Amino acid sequence: MNKHQPGTLYPYQRILLITVPIFIAFAALCIGRISISPMAVLHSMLNRFGAHFEVSSQIEQVLWTIRFPRILLALLVGAGLSTAGAAYQSLFSNPLATPDTLGVASGASFGAALAILMGLGMLGIQFSALIFGIIAVILTFLSGSGHGRNVNSHVLAGIMIGSLFSALVSLVKFTADTESQLPSITYWLMGSLAGKSYSVLTIGAPLIIIGILVLYLLRWRMNLLPLSEDEAKASGINIRALRAATVICATAITASCVSMCGQVGWIGLLVPHICRMMFGDNHLSLIPSSICTGAGFMVTVDTIARSASASEIPVSILTAIIGAPFFILLMRRNGGWHL
Repeated sequence: MNKHQPGTLYPYQRILLITVPIFIAFAALCIGRISISPMAVLHSMLNRFGAHFEVSSQIEQVLWTIRFPRILLALLVGAGLSTAGAAYQSLFSNPLATPDTLGVASGASFGAALAILMGLGMLGIQFSALIFGIIAVILTFLSGSGHGRNVNSHVLAGIMIGSLFSALVSLVKFTADTESQLPSITYWLMGSLAGKSYSVLTIGAPLIIIGILVLYLLRWRMNLLPLSEDEAKASGINIRALRAATVICATAITASCVSMCGQVGWIGLLVPHICRMMFGDNHLSLIPSSICTGAGFMVTVDTIARSASASEIPVSILTAIIGAPFFILLMRRNGGWHL
């Protein structure tokens, strides 16, 4: 019998982490203003693989045109933001680091707000948000790099660049038309997965999937991120290349997530801490558990957002309502956070 490697997941944990998000996604297909029975959902799925069950065209439309792309987006965004949050927390040795630590979310928000002000469509908004999110990170590194500067310099530069782009967002809102553009900008900034189609996923999903995959493949090396360059050299790892790869992947993930559904807070902060409590600090278990837990959590929150009331609740409001008290409870239980 093979011995269990410390820091890795047991087989039953892997099975649970994979099956729980799938079960949540299946339940989300059933839940909504139009309730659909699990059997009807199952029959509709089987029809996609050549079966011939009788399912109404209305149910088919609701499932595969409205709910499925939205659930798929929620899975990707939850997994992506959780993975990016775990990566940033290790990179900066800071338990409060989030996917917006380097200002990417603020930059992407400005890009989206500017595109709405210019009257661009959804794809234009998405592309603009993606570009400005990347520009924000480039500016952060240009501001925080220099002789004798350390990782904390980039954190401070990220705060500065994030504040700059937040001010630019306020400027765009100030100049926007109060009847049409301003409500659209405000609602977008609060985060929503409503009305997302497969064309939106086509642009944003590849960056999220590639970023998650690279971080997953690097997970055994990511335990070395908090080390100094001298300590990392002793282990034979090029720590600069590892940090650069981590930043590029986490930035691409975050910018893509924000470009598709606006700012969604707390996912990248809360989920990695939950996973650390349950599975430990080793990235061999932290990264895969963050991917699966974040995906399931995001689908759950989005299902509540679109089903709890007649009018849809912005996702960021729910994540804050759920995340803040839960995070405080975890802090009190653990007596503070440390890496």
